[in-house]
Amino acid sequence: MGFIQKITWIRKFINKNHLSAFLFTSPSNVFYLSRFRSSNAFIIITPKNQYFLTDARYFEKAKKELKNWEVVLIKNGVFSFLKRFIKELKIKVLGFEKDDLTCEFKERLRIKGVKFKGFNEVLKDLRIIKEKEEIKILKEGVKKTDKIYKDVIEILRNFIFSDKKQDLTELKLRGLLVSKIFEVGGMGESFPAIIASGKNSAIPHWQSSGSKIKKNAPLLIDMGIIWKGYCTDFTRTLYIGKPSSEFKRIYEIVKTAWYKGFEKVRRGVPINEIDRTIREYFKSKELDKYFVHGTGHGIG
Repeated sequence: MGFIQKITWIRKFINKNHLSAFLFTSPSNVFYLSRFRSSNAFIIITPKNQYFLTDARYFEKAKKELKNWEVVLIKNGVFSFLKRFIKELKIKVLGFEKDDLTCEFKERLRIKGVKFKGFNEVLKDLRIIKEKEEIKILKEGVKKTDKIYKDVIEILRNFIFSDKKQDLTELKLRGLLVSKIFEVGGMGESFPAIIASGKNSAIPHWQSSGSKIKKNAPLLIDMGIIWKGYCTDFTRTLYIGKPSSEFKRIYEIVKTAWYKGFEKVRRGVPINEIDRTIREYFKSKELDKYFVHGTGHGIG
């Protein structure tokens, strides 16, 4: 769905819900609508206009790039400016993202004569269906992520077979991984990469630490990159050295469970069916109590 279709959809939403305008505050929705990244930006859409509000740090760049928007400079404090701007637009009923706005924000944005009407997941139906350009970006991001992983494997290979005595910690490996993200043109990590060696790898959301990468032990790498504003997520468990028969047994069970879940994936199949298929398989192997994470999740 292109820019015009998105704005048209929102204007129909405004009309259907008897609103004068809609205020978008969540960074993900502001980016989705504008394709512009800012740590301090808001979007206000009215039946006739669309406004992108940001501060002086981003204003000149936004003005240059956002040709379909009226770019507005936020001056003299966010709340006082927003109040004044909303009044100038003569807005009577303002829709907002109640699943994003904090209580404090809403309290400070009170405006005499303006009624606020909150909505949850306003753009969910739009964002859930990816347009061709978004799919292309996600595929590019996955390829870049895969390349970074292969580079990390090379680093580990050098570490294992090096004649020199060297220590490699979880944090150091994460640092090398992050540098690879920038080398391929990524914008950073989509979440703090998890590098977990040995027993640490049994904790799904371990925080990379100063622990040394152990030889003859498992290593978990859970990473993702931000590519053109979109996030990837990539997890692998490997073994540095010669794995035990027990490790190989569990590894094969997990791999089989993944394939069973993957075979279930079809258009229209509820996600909980995929999750249940995997859990039932683990239960048949008496391992279900160790499956403490969700089967998967969306990436935006």
